[in-house]
Amino acid sequence: MEKLSPLQLVQSNSLTMIIQEEVEKMILRGEISVGGRLNESELAQHFGISRGPIREAFRGLEESGLVRQEKNRGAFVREISVAEADEIYDLREAMEDLIGRKLAQHISEEQLAELKRQVEHMEEVAASKDVALYHPLNLQFHDTLVSFTGNSKLVAVYRKLTKELLLFRLRGLSAGGGMDVSSKEHREIYNTIAARNAAEAGAMLRRHSELSRARMHRAVDGAPN
Repeated sequence: MEKLSPLQLVQSNSLTMIIQEEVEKMILRGEISVGGRLNESELAQHFGISRGPIREAFRGLEESGLVRQEKNRGAFVREISVAEADEIYDLREAMEDLIGRKLAQHISEEQLAELKRQVEHMEEVAASKDVALYHPLNLQFHDTLVSFTGNSKLVAVYRKLTKELLLFRLRGLSAGGGMDVSSKEHREIYNTIAARNAAEAGAMLRRHSELSRARMHRAVDGAPN
């Protein structure tokens, strides 16, 4: 087997990461259904590359929790059960508390200004009733909160769990409870962080996640069998 040069290794790894990111986007946009099989040949043809980087991308997606691989069967988009979603929420609620506390203690004026801008944008979109636009703004707001903590380990775990919850919602069950309610909660989160009240900011973010879990259960209970 021919040994790859350092440059070839870098190029190969870069290509794999690009493919992994693109396939991840396809999954999270619902273009590949939850439980659906990832076709190695079709994806290789789609991207105009060999199967090697596709297989490596599948392994990366498996590590990130979005894909499961079965021997002699291939790779499939993971299905998240209600029980697993509950376990994720257990972790999310604890992390949200930590995020709120850290931000209230250490957030900069520039970061506060960015959060305010995002909250105001979400309020405008909520008023226009544009659900399709509001959803990515909601995700962006929470990703901004965790990124502003400056804790790279927390950011990595939080993003992984967020993606897994998105898989659950892609089953056709919504954890939404109305844009107006969500927008109001985001404004309150911003206000407690801006007030530098660590305990209240942590409690507010935890409560926001608890309410999201409750909405998930209502959606599950109301879903057809």
